[in-house]
Amino acid sequence: MKPDVPHILLINPWIHDFAAYDFWAQPMGLLTLAALLRSHGYSIAYIDCLNRFHPQAPPTDPSARCGRGPYLKTRIARPPGLQDVPRNYSRYGIKPQWFQDDLRKVRPPDLILITSLMTYWYPGVQETIRVIREVFPQAPIVLGGIYASLCRDHAVQHAGADRVLAGAAETAVLKLVEAHTGLAVRRGFDPDDLDSYPYPALDLQDRIGYVPLLTSRGCPFDCAYCAARFLNPKRLRRRPEAVVAEIDYWHQRYGVMDFILYDDAFLVDAAHHAIPLLEKILARDDHVRFHTPNAVHIRGISRLTARLMFQAGFHTLRLGLETTEFSHRQAMDHNKVTAAEFKRAVGFLREAGFARQQVGAYLLVGLPGQSLESLKQSIATVRENGITPVLAHYSPIPHTALWDQAVQASRYDLASDPIFTNNAIFPCRPEPFAWRELSDLKQLTGA
Repeated sequence: MKPDVPHILLINPWIHDFAAYDFWAQPMGLLTLAALLRSHGYSIAYIDCLNRFHPQAPPTDPSARCGRGPYLKTRIARPPGLQDVPRNYSRYGIKPQWFQDDLRKVRPPDLILITSLMTYWYPGVQETIRVIREVFPQAPIVLGGIYASLCRDHAVQHAGADRVLAGAAETAVLKLVEAHTGLAVRRGFDPDDLDSYPYPALDLQDRIGYVPLLTSRGCPFDCAYCAARFLNPKRLRRRPEAVVAEIDYWHQRYGVMDFILYDDAFLVDAAHHAIPLLEKILARDDHVRFHTPNAVHIRGISRLTARLMFQAGFHTLRLGLETTEFSHRQAMDHNKVTAAEFKRAVGFLREAGFARQQVGAYLLVGLPGQSLESLKQSIATVRENGITPVLAHYSPIPHTALWDQAVQASRYDLASDPIFTNNAIFPCRPEPFAWRELSDLKQLTGA
């Protein structure tokens, strides 16, 4: 790379939280930006503060647990306002000295792009930016990602970046880099055509334990608890041939066995998307595994889609159930699924060959006004249907229909600081966090 070519450093920040685990979590947006910048001739470097395979970390097998695994962690002080929570608070990711060393090995950047995920993880973003400033005090820092989009005003005031970029960065990144470096390039992809994007720059990682796969973007639903429509208002789908080509690329070149569907609505309009794609996956010679931590839409599970998913190698399947109080679903998700549809879908999955431990139904815990009895009943209903209940702790999210209700129900001032939306502390329960309550619920799920 010529020395006069602008050099862009992309960074995935630390997590500060009561608990964190790599459940197939990659900064796909940031890695896509890295790939776009590289494909347009810019020099790039990437540092992952969550890197489980850092050269100085204890050796670990990237293929274990189908790619999942614990982050390194260091206990730190709880943030202001949460000192009364009886849980340890930690920095998850590489040690600060490792990060400083990695920064000093990088060519001085003309621009630094840093992403953000959960809104209540912003203290990790703050610390990451402070360390960057120590090494590169003159380099401009631009913050993007979920926290930056959902809590832009807070991020502008508190994150420490020079600029906060809300919304999808792919459409703005080339102009952004031009503004900071003076080098203009002609856009070589169509933002509305996912197949025109280069593959995410996962090769910049030390190890590739799994590959996140996006076959579509956006969600046609507008559930009261979810910000997917706000973050990705446009629905886009890839061609099945392009998805299979990407699977082959990562499997044949890097030996990847585990692919993680990041779609919000993989089975929606299955006849024109999921079914043709699954059929093309089945036509391949190599066998790989698929996992759906973002959940699939229950109404999209038919006898055909269940059979195709099982035969295609879907290994971990999560269903977006949320609750079995089906008579009260209108306000939450516009009756996205009925009791009969849930029972029928589970029947198709079991008939196709899925085992109980492979299929889990997400149940939201900690919703405003939610009673323990209703939650226990939901857990029992899921177990009675022969699959596994999976507790998903509710986090209040700005720009969602449930936000105002959450603010009213919370014992914290949610609107004042995203730190109070942490789902680990059940922020919408009127009483303080109770370990025994959580332990009892987990025991009911059979976990």
